[in-house]
Formats: sequence, C-alpha cells, structure tokens
Amino acid sequence: NMRWLNERIEPFGQTVCFMAEYYLPDLKLLKKRECGYELKILEKEDFKDLYRPEWANALCMERKELDVLGIGAYDGGNLIGFAGCSADAKEMWQIGVDVLPKYRRQGVASALTSGLALEILDRDKVPFYCSAWSNIRSARNAVKSGFLPAWAEMTVKDIKKVDEING
Repeated sequence: NMRWLNERIEPFGQTVCFMAEYYLPDLKLLKKRECGYELKILEKEDFKDLYRPEWANALCMERKELDVLGIGAYDGGNLIGFAGCSADAKEMWQIGVDVLPKYRRQGVASALTSGLALEILDRDKVPFYCSAWSNIRSARNAVKSGFLPAWAEMTVKDIKKVDEING
C-alpha cells in the first residue's frame, strides 16, 4: 500500500506525489457525439490566444511546443469548451479538456473528447486520456467518450517539492 511505500522512500527524501489513471480508446465504443453546440477543429496556429486559465487542462503554456491539435465548442461565436492534445510521445497524443462552468453537464466534454480522439486517429496517432485518481468527473468523461482504463501511474518526488505543491 502507499503507506508502506512512503515509509521506505522517505529516508531518501522522497514521497508519493501524483496518482493518475490512463485510458485508451475502445474502437467499438468510440463514436462522434453531439452536444448541441458547433464543434470546430483547431490547429496549432489557432492556439495563440487560448493559453488562458480556463483552458489549462487542454493546453499547457510551459510545454506549448507539444500542443498540436484541438477542437472547440462554440455558443454563437463564443468558445465554451475546448479539448486539446499534446504530442507527449511520437505516436501517442494526450487529450485534455475544459468546459466553462455554465456549460457543464450538457455532454460538451464527451463530444469534444471523442471528436478529438477520432481526429487524432485520422492522423494515424493513438489518442490517450489521463485523469487524477481523485477526479471522478474526468474519469467518467473518459468512459463516456469511448475510452477504457489502460494503465495507472504513481509519481514519486522530493518531499520538499511536494510540500511546495501542497502549499
């Protein structure tokens, strides 16, 4: 268990930090989903003005060179949801998704996630999705979007660094 692991790594100044589950698409379940809003594919050059807090799960300012493709949901001309993917590996692109609070629980996240996954497959890459173990909403979105759990990851970091992260 984690306590056992922490007891053994703490003498080395380390502790468990992040725990995440990773998902791969089930090609029998993955399909285009509707959400009632216009969906539009966005390319890297369209991301310039999107590096803002509301899209922090979809894009990463610190690693923006890896952000390669996205899909936006629009209410009129306003972007209300966005899924982006980063080329975290040569053949695998990781999907992240954000939906503005007012538009949540309307199927926007799953429409964006599944739509982007299909677009990634069309580009001969493997889409994958990640959620923290504690983020049940994100895990449910993965499954609703046609993904299945594939592997889990636990990250160990320096105790001082984890204390900084936890504030």
